[in-house]
Amino acid sequence: MTEAPRRTALDATHRALGATMTDFAGWDMPLRYGSERDEHVAVRTRAGLFDLSHMGEITITGPQAADLLDYALVGNIGGVRAGRARYTMICEAGGGILDDLIVYRTGDQEYLVVANASNAQIVLDELTARAGGFDAAIRDDRDAYALLAVQGPESPRILKAVTDADLDGLKYYAGLPGTVAGVPALIARTGYTGEDGFELFVRPADAVALWEALTAAGKDAGLVPCGLSCRDTLRLEAGMPLYGHELTAATTPFDAGLGRVVKFEKTSNGGDFVGRAALEAAAARAESAPPRKLVGLIAEGRRVPRAGYPVVDAAGTVIGEVTSGAPSPTLGKPLAIAYVDAAHAAPGTEGVRVDIRGSHEPYEVVALPFYKRQK
Repeated sequence: MTEAPRRTALDATHRALGATMTDFAGWDMPLRYGSERDEHVAVRTRAGLFDLSHMGEITITGPQAADLLDYALVGNIGGVRAGRARYTMICEAGGGILDDLIVYRTGDQEYLVVANASNAQIVLDELTARAGGFDAAIRDDRDAYALLAVQGPESPRILKAVTDADLDGLKYYAGLPGTVAGVPALIARTGYTGEDGFELFVRPADAVALWEALTAAGKDAGLVPCGLSCRDTLRLEAGMPLYGHELTAATTPFDAGLGRVVKFEKTSNGGDFVGRAALEAAAARAESAPPRKLVGLIAEGRRVPRAGYPVVDAAGTVIGEVTSGAPSPTLGKPLAIAYVDAAHAAPGTEGVRVDIRGSHEPYEVVALPFYKRQK
């Protein structure tokens, strides 16, 4: 029997707002509230409010918490200062990506690992399996948090209205404990939209009160509730990878052009970590003769590419595959991210097309990201 999707603490709020709900990674989540284009534009120009409570939180504590994470993940987690965060990945022994993660150091011996909803159980199981011999404890905190995000250029002004936390001193990829609208929260300057913004980790029981306070504080700034659909087009424009699309167990961080997250120079564990040998080989391949590279594609026409569509050259030979595609509200054209043969990956390469149901539509090859905010 199929299990019913889980519901976040804000489920009734979403339904009262008329959200179109969808099953996402076992959760019933808001896809959109009205026009996904309007929600997208609001985040780019004003601000959007998201419920991200489907994400998976795992807490690691103990004297060797950093050593465990340095061994289990590809990043140098021991080098993260308290109050800061790091984007990283967990890979299998063969180098394939099991998930991409954000790790927050919330104390001297405490870390919060945030996994994608679809992979949270896998990440929890892998961390548990890799914890042998380390003086560290792993706690499944997926039910302990609701996660709200305020994203967009007006987000600092909106959040300042409901907190006395030092937001001006809060750098990108940093987090600090504070109070927002009277609610205890971990306030993180992180996001998945390409805009300035904040993610707020709170108790599920406090989620509705916080949502209502942020909605009221953002009314004059043009804040709107936003669903997963516009979150996807926002991250696509910003060139941010999505697990199951740009990142899979069949790709390494180097295949995805994200080799920078792999830190071979770790000092803990003698520099050893799961997947090291395979990733050293992947790094060498990427340096000498990468088979394919991740690129951006901008349509010359109006037809929209989708994940799985072949990328072909002028002769119709398959040279790659689209991993993500959608219309871009910001650029006004369809966009795609794709893996293509290295010989066709340079920006400006001519003759590149996407096979859209048998029609070879011309596309311009560009470097990622498509969009970068002005700071």
